[in-house]
Amino acid sequence: MKKNIVLIFTLLVSSTGLYAQRNVTNANDSNTPLHLLRPDYPINYGIPKAEEIKGSLDKIHAYLNEVTPAEFINSKTGETVTDLSKLDENTALKKGDFRIVSYEWGVTYGAMLLASQATGDARFKEYSEKRLQFIANAAPFFKKTTEEHADWGTKGPLKGLLTPHALDDCGAMCAAMIKASREGSKSNFRPLIDSHIDYILNKEHRLKDGTLARNRPQPNSLWLDDMFMGIPALAQMGKLTGDKKYYDEAARQVLSFSKKMFNKDKNVYMHGWIEGMTEHPQFHWARANGWAILTKVELLDVLPENHPARPEILALLKAHVKGLTGYQSGSGFWHQLLDREDSYLETSATAIYTYAIARAINRGWIDGLAYAPMALLGWNAVATKITEKGQVDGTCVGTGMGFDPAFYYHRPISPFAAHGYGPVILAGSEVINLLKNKKFEINDSSVQLLQK
Repeated sequence: MKKNIVLIFTLLVSSTGLYAQRNVTNANDSNTPLHLLRPDYPINYGIPKAEEIKGSLDKIHAYLNEVTPAEFINSKTGETVTDLSKLDENTALKKGDFRIVSYEWGVTYGAMLLASQATGDARFKEYSEKRLQFIANAAPFFKKTTEEHADWGTKGPLKGLLTPHALDDCGAMCAAMIKASREGSKSNFRPLIDSHIDYILNKEHRLKDGTLARNRPQPNSLWLDDMFMGIPALAQMGKLTGDKKYYDEAARQVLSFSKKMFNKDKNVYMHGWIEGMTEHPQFHWARANGWAILTKVELLDVLPENHPARPEILALLKAHVKGLTGYQSGSGFWHQLLDREDSYLETSATAIYTYAIARAINRGWIDGLAYAPMALLGWNAVATKITEKGQVDGTCVGTGMGFDPAFYYHRPISPFAAHGYGPVILAGSEVINLLKNKKFEINDSSVQLLQK
């Protein structure tokens, strides 16, 4: 009976992955070079092939192109609305699997533009251009009719874009529209861009020191997510206009958030900070840290080399990369709560870190010899979550701010969590660029970057 209990316990422990290595060998040191035995990796280990990454991105593109229609319908009759001069209170976006006007889809539009650059496949750029042009063309009509018919309410399909009430409504979409403009789009995004930048600069709630803030869940709350919701749009506006004030404000925000929220012992960020609290419970939520590192990468991409804040922001990026890579799991994923290994492995954060690390290597900001193998490992992990249908599994759904661990541990995951798609496309695209820029080898069974 005792032996049976031990056997059952051993099987349970093994099945949970606590015993990661299971391929025990009977070979001995005198007849076999044991160091060359194949390890029992939980995911594919090694150097990914660019064409295989492209195949994964093609699956995602095909799926998203099918399930994100750029079309208006009459919500009562189901008929397609093609004459925008005849909008009414029943005009709605045709429903697909995802909303094409959201901050998550702002990330996706920018990611599709990068995928087109990395792969040479124009279909990715066309995906973004078609939908962004559709939105830009419709915006003036909705603006006019909603101003004329205030009694229609506040649920118009472009309401958030036209009259933003939070950074989520406009920041990421604004950044995507500026990127599309810089890529040569002929669409007239400028009215929306100007409106969004005005909201970020002048209307979003702030702390007394000017840091972008919210009044939920508590008064004067800082959400780490808001680094991404506001700062990249400002940085892109600086690039679009050449006006230094946008760079200055973007840099100031990064440094202000980081002063309050960056844990210098762990080199990662807390998720939430509340003005007036004497203690700040630190929950190092993975995706929020993703938004933070993505923000620094986006800013450094366009920030002039001679900008006075650049050295400090670059130092923050390097510290954050060092902190994050210390928490990467043996499967290549990162955990939902970075420093809690019993929290689940999460896809969207893993994808963002993979992109950010690869991008930083490609830009020469961090040491590729040290970090490139981790980026490849991250992609190999993410690739296991892309289904044949082109969906992305393992992504945490939208998440507010909490001050207890259960809140984060038990957030649901879903292939319909829109947060996963843009990051995965970014990661695959930048790893393709990394494979173009660097050479790798398997040396003594480990992935190594070849030094020139």
